[in-house]
Amino acid sequence: MTQTDLIAEAGGAVPIVSRSDLVVVGGGPAGIAAAISAARNGLSVTLIERYPYLGGLASGGMVLVLDDMCNGAEITVRGLCAELIERMERIGLCVAPPEEDRRSDETLWRKWSRWGVFDFHSHQKPQPICYAAAFDPDGFKRVANKMIAEAGVNLRLHSWFSRAIVEDGVVKGVVCDTKSGRQAIMGSVVVDATGDLDVAASAGAPFTHGSYIVTTVFRLGGVDVEAAERFEYDEPDAFNAIDRAIKKLMGGSWDKWWLRTPLPGIVWCNCPHMVGYDGIKVEDLTRADFEGRDRIDAVLTHARQHLPGFEKAFVVDVAPQIGVRQTRLLDGVYVVTKEDVTRRRHFPDSVARGRDYYYPYRSMLPRNVGGLIVAGRHYSATSSAQRISREIPPCMAMGEAAGVAAALALESGVGVDAIDVAKAQAILRRRGADPGDAPAANATFDEAAA
Repeated sequence: MTQTDLIAEAGGAVPIVSRSDLVVVGGGPAGIAAAISAARNGLSVTLIERYPYLGGLASGGMVLVLDDMCNGAEITVRGLCAELIERMERIGLCVAPPEEDRRSDETLWRKWSRWGVFDFHSHQKPQPICYAAAFDPDGFKRVANKMIAEAGVNLRLHSWFSRAIVEDGVVKGVVCDTKSGRQAIMGSVVVDATGDLDVAASAGAPFTHGSYIVTTVFRLGGVDVEAAERFEYDEPDAFNAIDRAIKKLMGGSWDKWWLRTPLPGIVWCNCPHMVGYDGIKVEDLTRADFEGRDRIDAVLTHARQHLPGFEKAFVVDVAPQIGVRQTRLLDGVYVVTKEDVTRRRHFPDSVARGRDYYYPYRSMLPRNVGGLIVAGRHYSATSSAQRISREIPPCMAMGEAAGVAAALALESGVGVDAIDVAKAQAILRRRGADPGDAPAANATFDEAAA
């Protein structure tokens, strides 16, 4: 870029519209959990979200199964994630298999697999049904709204993060762009729950840049789910041929390209998978949206012509948010490696768990920047580690831990990097979460990573 490619922006004062103990940037699953957790621990909290709804990639990206929270029969993600699931179940917009169905069994596989509630890491055949939840995106938004309101969080939607306010190496707040102009939101602690490390990067924290597949998730209506499932099991050879043809048109998908939802006749499709796009580049996101819709059209045409149960299918909607899985990753105090995840390495400062892996608190702390905690898929990890440790429930667990950590820092009068982690673990336990302080039987240990 040359000097002639630049323009000078007008300066000027930015009005401060809010001051609170904690500012959470990003109203996705991790940000929701961080805000509620902090508020329930006595902090005043402001939550900032650019879209007109809460839920991030869960609701706006329509990733409509909450999974990756079981270590065999052990449920490893509890706390606020479990509460949200229970509340969605109560309004009929979430489905989870009962405990007696959580095992490997052919009959149960046929009953539950099209809900996506099975252990996709297991080598058992059929893969065991496990604790996971299929939900409706609007149900997620409604329950999140209620939980945020009940906690007394100051929610500011339609607020697009612009830059971090940093003084002497400490984040003091953020500036957002809004329809009313630029606005400053000040806080004693800030949580970056943006998914793309927007706040930490703006504040000067070190990071790496990764990439992975992106997806334009979509839902189809008018599907005779029972007829489709009968065809799959009664005529497996014919089904497999059609399924292969559809996946070829898709260009990439998980094994089951369509899954059931709590709404009758409506299925969701976590595909097409598209490669070669950078999730923070405007040009790439624009091209991905166009390519995804073209692939969806081709799949729908083929399915209506050839796949029993889909003869009258139609597109209900395409997710308003593109499914971006990896962009900027924090290069923090500790960088989680693929070996840490696959070997189930336990850390003394673990504050959250995923399936059978652990998140050390240090992986949520930036180097060289104070007053900031990172929670979500952009935590401090290598690209290969993040790909297998980025699911929504563990991100919620990280957010819940971040809220507790912020409360402890302010209560103790110390920086977020100097809290008593054992106290944070104890608070999380009392509130029903599993911070990973007690290692599972299959955990491993490495003094060098401690």
